[in-house]
Amino acid sequence: MKLYDFHLAPNPRRVRIFLAEKSLAMVFEQVDIFAGKNREAWFIEKNPLGGLPVLEFDDGTYLAESVAICRYFEMSYPEPPLMGVGPRDCAFVEMWNRRMELELLGPVANVLQHTHPLFKDRVTQIPEFGAMRKEHGLKRMEWLDSILAQREFVAGDRFTIADITALAAIDLGQNLAGVKMPDEARHLKRWHTAVSSRPSAKA
Repeated sequence: MKLYDFHLAPNPRRVRIFLAEKSLAMVFEQVDIFAGKNREAWFIEKNPLGGLPVLEFDDGTYLAESVAICRYFEMSYPEPPLMGVGPRDCAFVEMWNRRMELELLGPVANVLQHTHPLFKDRVTQIPEFGAMRKEHGLKRMEWLDSILAQREFVAGDRFTIADITALAAIDLGQNLAGVKMPDEARHLKRWHTAVSSRPSAKA
């Protein structure tokens, strides 16, 4: 198998962290999004939507979408469990992961796309929309801080894919999008320090 990856993008990073948590080795091939390599014909044949990551199987089939790829590896290598244990736990982990996608990673990515010079010639930027999404993302960080005041990890007492998605979102905000954790979000910062110290965070 091979994973088509781009080291600066948050969604491929989610899969890299997932694989690292499971101690799974993988062949990676970099596809430079900023150079438009993901829009070239050879890659569109693998994923018509042009998104990363994409998992290539040995039989020549391709699986796209981060969570779908993680689900494949979760089912193939269930330990340690990162997507829940049993019907109820799996459902709650999925709920929290989806919330991290929609309410945190999505807004931060919108800020990057609509305000950063990297995307000036790639999308029609609407700075006002970027500013609105930044405000939304900051409010969601405050909300997540209140959640993490009650427990160690996003979905409960165990590290899961929801933490991976949240970490990718927070780091994208901190490093590229200019959406910083609020100064008063001490529980969020405690969580961020803890999950960032895991070896997988460097994947």
